[in-house]
Amino acid sequence: MSSAPHDPFYSSPFGPFYRRHSPYMVQPEYRIYEMNKRLQSRSEECDNLWWDAFSTEFFEDDATLTLSFCLEDGPKRYTIGRTLIPRYFSTVFEGGVTELYFVLKHSKESFHSSTITLDCDQCSMITQHGKPMFTKVCTEGRLILEFAFDDLMRIKTWHFTIRQYRELIPRSILAVHAQDPGVLEQLSKNITRVGLTNFTLNYLRLCVILEPMQELMSRHKTYNLSPRDCLKTCLFQKWQRMVAPPGHPPNFKSEIFPTNHKKAEPARQTTTKRRKRKNSASSASSSGVGTGKKRSPASTFSLSTQDVMVVGEPTLMGGEFGDEDERLITRLENTQYDAANGLDDEEDYTSSPALGNNGPWSSKPPNPQDSKADATATQPAQ
Repeated sequence: MSSAPHDPFYSSPFGPFYRRHSPYMVQPEYRIYEMNKRLQSRSEECDNLWWDAFSTEFFEDDATLTLSFCLEDGPKRYTIGRTLIPRYFSTVFEGGVTELYFVLKHSKESFHSSTITLDCDQCSMITQHGKPMFTKVCTEGRLILEFAFDDLMRIKTWHFTIRQYRELIPRSILAVHAQDPGVLEQLSKNITRVGLTNFTLNYLRLCVILEPMQELMSRHKTYNLSPRDCLKTCLFQKWQRMVAPPGHPPNFKSEIFPTNHKKAEPARQTTTKRRKRKNSASSASSSGVGTGKKRSPASTFSLSTQDVMVVGEPTLMGGEFGDEDERLITRLENTQYDAANGLDDEEDYTSSPALGNNGPWSSKPPNPQDSKADATATQPAQ
């Protein structure tokens, strides 16, 4: 019988401590090595589909890529999303780069519950330029990568902070043009800025505009809306997420009246007062104590004391209200109106200025209390 191996890390598949490893769990630094191999296998005729497949293999669907560096006009920081990452790598090669790879030295790894972080303080991005002349550019900085802790082990966040860069020209080119001062002056000029080509820098500046428009473009493709309607819908939904408390959907009142929180408080107070007056008026009418004529509510109504509310467009219209769409609605509070006996009050109709002297209600009917008083006065006379 063959004895068991004496490897201290060996674990028998039939033992209690056997663990099945994930089929594709490798070191994060090895994933950068695989990325370099994929970039080296790139052909000159690669299209957008190849770059999309490259980004899908090494980046998560919600991945972000951040570049930080300092130019003549100050520090810059550009962050692009997953949809713009393929175009970023393609612009590197469109600017005259023939080869791109990354070199990591003394990297540190840290494991978390769902991610793996790779921190390399001595990272070099090496690019070979074929035009306008053969140049090797070494861009040094700090690279921080966050990988998803799963079988695919793709990048979630990419943050490269550029500190310095160097452009190297072969001595053979200098020896050929040693007697030509014009060419030597041309060779002494830098062909990149902080190690990045002008194509890449212009694309990063353009991403400042393109990144916020990704939601508009996807909504336009999905729902076939006009650009103006897409912008209204996106702004309204963003405003809803800002106003709504965390964990609760936005309220209907907060959607329609977002800016009238202070004005809504007096309206609630008047509503409670009106309910109390209704109860008191109904109790008085039930007891039958009320005597005298009712005053018209229009005589005591003051327009200046009422609340003015701004009404926005409905949510189903897909847009947020603006200055051109604002409409003023006056809140009318009739505190003396009784819903039960309001329509039976004929005295309010007789005092209307629209009726003339020959109107059907110009002659007042006899008051039942006055008729009762006349009846009691005629009975003793008999």
